[in-house]
Amino acid sequence: MGETAADAADTEQTSRTDARKAARAERKAAKLAREIGSFAKEHGGAEGQLAYIGQAGARIVLVGQDGAWGDLVAPTYAVAESAAEKSGITMHEEFDGDFALKVRTGPYEWSRMAGIQVGGPSNDS
Repeated sequence: MGETAADAADTEQTSRTDARKAARAERKAAKLAREIGSFAKEHGGAEGQLAYIGQAGARIVLVGQDGAWGDLVAPTYAVAESAAEKSGITMHEEFDGDFALKVRTGPYEWSRMAGIQVGGPSNDS
């Protein structure tokens, strides 16, 4: 049996949809790469780590050379990988050891992480 006109139209529609999704993912990766680059520039360079966060996508954790940290969320792990690669920063497989020691936290982080245990604001306020 040969391919019908309807089958060909479905295949063409699927190809167009896939191409649009790929273009959208590429644009998102490029935007994230620019944001990573801005963070790196502002903090004297940066390193990162990717973490899968389920249906929400992937988290790109960034640590600047000055110890500042932040994160971005990509819609998929593949988009996060692409953004990290485009940005050119050093990526780590895990957030541990020497990499984790580079993070510098301030009073805000300590009060939010420790909360009531060390006299920080409670989460009830």
